Amino acid sequence: MAQQTRRLSPSPDAMAPDGSQVRLLAATAGGSMAHFTLAAGQTSRAIRHRTVEELWFVLAGQGQMWRSGANGEDVTALSPGLSLAIPVGTRFQFRATGERALEAVAVTLPPWPGDGEAEFVKGKW
Repeated sequence: MAQQTRRLSPSPDAMAPDGSQVRLLAATAGGSMAHFTLAAGQTSRAIRHRTVEELWFVLAGQGQMWRSGANGEDVTALSPGLSLAIPVGTRFQFRATGERALEAVAVTLPPWPGDGEAEFVKGKW
């Protein structure tokens, strides 16, 4: 894969299966990166990834992330500067609880394979 440089788009490139807005960022053969936005007061759909894991870094807003997997279940408060991991097969759901949108950058390893990767599951909210 060629060297890649990509600026954050002013408008979404897609909607994630969970309902958040997606702006694609740089990618390599080993992983892909994207910027996610969930509007204030919104809750995502609960999903689990079939083959990829994700690393998240919260940029703006306040919220909560529910994760349930092989290592148990928890709800983590989301705020700027926090990073977290979502292992393969972990069920997760997030919500924006503050006055502004929740924004995060996520790295998907390996790169996002496309339609069918996300499976809808029963969530916490």
